[in-house]
Amino acid sequence: MELTVLLPCLNEEKTLANVIQEITDELNELRVKSEILVVDNGSNDNSMKIAKKLKARVVKEKQRGYGAALQAGIKSAKGKYIIFGDCDQSYSFKYINLFYKELKKGNDLVMGNRFLGKMEKGAMPFSHKYIGTPLISFLGRKLYKINAGDFNCGLRGLNKDSISKITFNSHGMEFASEMIIKIKKANLKITEIPIDFFKDKRGKKSHLNTIKDGIRHMKVIFRELGK
Repeated sequence: MELTVLLPCLNEEKTLANVIQEITDELNELRVKSEILVVDNGSNDNSMKIAKKLKARVVKEKQRGYGAALQAGIKSAKGKYIIFGDCDQSYSFKYINLFYKELKKGNDLVMGNRFLGKMEKGAMPFSHKYIGTPLISFLGRKLYKINAGDFNCGLRGLNKDSISKITFNSHGMEFASEMIIKIKKANLKITEIPIDFFKDKRGKKSHLNTIKDGIRHMKVIFRELGK
């Protein structure tokens, strides 16, 4: 298997079908042996029925949290390369080809950068756009010499073999920062590409908790500094 497109999922029935169809269309054009993998993180709606109907492979992860779901998906992925993103249609999967090309070039982590692309008005809360994400990204660049401008972007690509020896501990949203830092500390190759970012199409409250998740990101950044 060449490529796995990974989707962590928690009650995404409103948008999941559109996301899977977009990915399917892109993979059909890419023409490599691939799969769509949905990690069920405790959904109690029709998300998994939709995923199975659209021929996605489904695995379950009982431990709640964005990081826990992604780690379960990474472990279960059959692809040499993994591209992952959210199910809420805030990210476009038209970038699959670009992420795949960067991974094939030898990069171990390919990150999207929402600040270098077009951002739909209202897609990112003011506190995230002008305070939280810029601050976290600044600390990452200064403390770890990581040349990246968007530490919180959820559209990324990985070389599974390269990161298989790294142990990750974060179960929540802070996994986004832990991943970058530990991959950098392992002297693996990181690059980023501009992507567009859109409003969440689910029409409900985000899974993000601005204050709690922000504190967890900061804890990870300073915890890893001392190791």
